[in-house]
Amino acid sequence: MKNFDNQVIVITGGATGIGFALAKAFGADGGKILIGEPRAEVLKEAVAQLTQIGIEADSMVLDVTDNEAVEAFADFAWQRFGKVDILFNNAGIGAPRSSIDKSDMDAVRHVFDVNFFGVWHGCRAFSRRMIEQATPAKIYNTGSENSLFVAVPYSAAYIAAKHAVLGLTESLQHDAPDFIHYGVIFPGFVSTPMTAGSPIADNAMDADRFAAIVKKQVEAGETYIVSHAYNVERIAPRAEALAKAYATYAPRYDGDEEYDVPLLIEQLIAEQKKD
Repeated sequence: MKNFDNQVIVITGGATGIGFALAKAFGADGGKILIGEPRAEVLKEAVAQLTQIGIEADSMVLDVTDNEAVEAFADFAWQRFGKVDILFNNAGIGAPRSSIDKSDMDAVRHVFDVNFFGVWHGCRAFSRRMIEQATPAKIYNTGSENSLFVAVPYSAAYIAAKHAVLGLTESLQHDAPDFIHYGVIFPGFVSTPMTAGSPIADNAMDADRFAAIVKKQVEAGETYIVSHAYNVERIAPRAEALAKAYATYAPRYDGDEEYDVPLLIEQLIAEQKKD
């Protein structure tokens, strides 16, 4: 028996790159695949390729920046398959590199519309239906190594949007019912249409290899989906700098929880329950 037999897996941006690699990986392991993206011909070709290798797949033209379109996509998922077990909010775009003083504000807003609000729309539409479904389900949002550190200079809009995806995912994981699991995927440099024009494109990780790494962690129910080992060297300086700042300017002391907001909220809720 395959690990994802009869599980319905929905992938935005699922016709190319990481999304298509995920579709192949989870479909080959028994999943029923639904993909969405704006280009009808690209979707048609992707579904044909998936079908040719024995994967049950369907598609719908989708613009993740349009909340109503994402709601319609969710409706189609349940109409087509009767349930959704896993959603990958994967659709994303790159951004023109520039210093902030020379940034094109239309381009900046478009990056946030796709890379952040596209994720928001997916979480909003699918989580509501997953709550009604009331069975174990997972939502994974595609962040980036740029959610954790600055991998590419002069890319502030992209980096800020990917940091926002991490914050959104952690917040929703905290708020979600126990049967819905949220996670965030941190791709490093992966070979996709987005990275194809890079002068260092030959150094990118193969997308199918990346998808296999992701699938293992999704199967294990992990929250933080990692892949590129050297990233820890980039992440460590932030943690070290923060630890040093706290040790120097806000060292621990007896009773320092007096200003801790989560504890104060817990206390408030406990008091309200008594009344």
